[in-house]
Formats: sequence, C-alpha cells, structure tokens
Amino acid sequence: MLPSVDARELAGKRAIVTGGTRGIGAAIVGRLLRAGATVVATARGAPSKESTALFIPADLSTAAGIETVALQVNKRLGGVDIIVSSVGGSSAPSGGFAVVTDEHWQRALDLNLLAAVRLDRALLPGMLERGSGVIVHISSIQRRLPLFEATLAYAAAKAALTTYSKGLSKEVGPKGIRVNSVAPGWTETDGSLQLTRRLAARREIDEEAARKITMESLGGIPIGRPARPEEVAELVAFLVSERAASIHGSEFVIDGGTVPAV
Repeated sequence: MLPSVDARELAGKRAIVTGGTRGIGAAIVGRLLRAGATVVATARGAPSKESTALFIPADLSTAAGIETVALQVNKRLGGVDIIVSSVGGSSAPSGGFAVVTDEHWQRALDLNLLAAVRLDRALLPGMLERGSGVIVHISSIQRRLPLFEATLAYAAAKAALTTYSKGLSKEVGPKGIRVNSVAPGWTETDGSLQLTRRLAARREIDEEAARKITMESLGGIPIGRPARPEEVAELVAFLVSERAASIHGSEFVIDGGTVPAV
C-alpha cells in the first residue's frame, strides 16, 4: 500500500527524471506526480500508458540526447526546479576486468556519470538565475561495495557520480541549489525480477531460492529482502521537498543494511 501523500506539497514545481519510464525512475516519476509536481520523464523507452508525465524520448548516454532533452524542457516548461538523474545500468559482460573493453568502460561512464553531468550543465543555469532548485543523483552502494564479475565499470562510474555530486554541492549550495545523492542497494525492479527468474531457471530452483542466492552474493541483506522502487522514490520525494531544506551535500544509502560498515 502506498503511503498517504500531500498532493500539494510540490505544486508549481517542475521536475525532470531521467530513466523515468522503468524501475526506480518510474517510481520517482509517480511519486512526484502524486505530490503535485509537473514531471518530465525521459528515457529511450516510452512510459506505461497509465503515466501522466510528459515524455521526451532520448538516448541519455549521448551529448546529443541530453541537448535534445534540455531544449524540449526549456521550450515546454521554461526550465525546471527539480532534477533527478536516475538513468543508469551496466551492459558489460561477466568475466572480470579482462573482458571489459574500452567501449564497455566508455558506455558505463556515459550512462552512469556523464548523463548527469551533461544534464546539470544544461539545466543548472536556469536554476542559478532563479536562485533555487534541487538536484538528486541516483548512485549505488556499489560505489562502496563494488562487484567485479560484470559491474566493475558501473561501480566505478557511480563512485565518480557521488564525488561529482559532493563537489557540485559545494559550488552551487551558496547560490540556492541543493544537491544530494541517493545510493540504493539491490532494489526489486522488473529488471531485477527477470534476472532472478533467469537464475532460478538456470539452476533449476524456485524464485525465492534464487533471491536468497543474490542476497548472499551481496553479503546478505539484514532486513531479509531487497528494497522496493517505491521506497527509494519516497526518499527522493523527501529530499526534493521543503522538509529537507537544510539537507545538502549528502549521500543517503537505502540498502536494508547491506553495506557492513559505517
């Protein structure tokens, strides 16, 4: 059951969510809409028919894609008050460092780091002119707990994103822009469910056993389950609201206790 929401909390706010048609991004779009914001979702794939967000199709891993999004956002909304960079992922093969080519590394950096950097560079000037705005970058616990088998480049790119977020916060905080990052652990999106089902089929086990194997590969999740996209979205909605007006330059881990260190 979704928690109750103040449907006017973000009224009048204009938001953009990258990767906003699937998984965590789609959940964030839905949560911001429920709080009254006008929301633009952007991704390569279209949103569900139920979504009332504006949609701009684009390949966010390219400079041209970001330019298209920025032009459309400024044309249709006159700028934004909230930027949530949620797009990300890994397409590198398994097999460790030796099989990850320059192309895999560049793809990981383009999607998980430079998409956010380019979007901020395109839309931040408008925020600075108005002297207000909020940016949230979706990182990952892999920046602190990297997995080498297939997501090493992804983990390194997310580590760079968190460092970038901190540096950006120091620059634009005094000018009225808040910047924070959110680092989810394993989150049970449709994509992760498909991976679980493939693991179950490959090992000829049921889905619950496959989930346990995945959790064990992370060193365990103390609460006993992955996060849900809606839970990550709830944290983001708090961070972009006035309830978080003094929270700036921070990273928030939402992983059920997976990272075993302070």
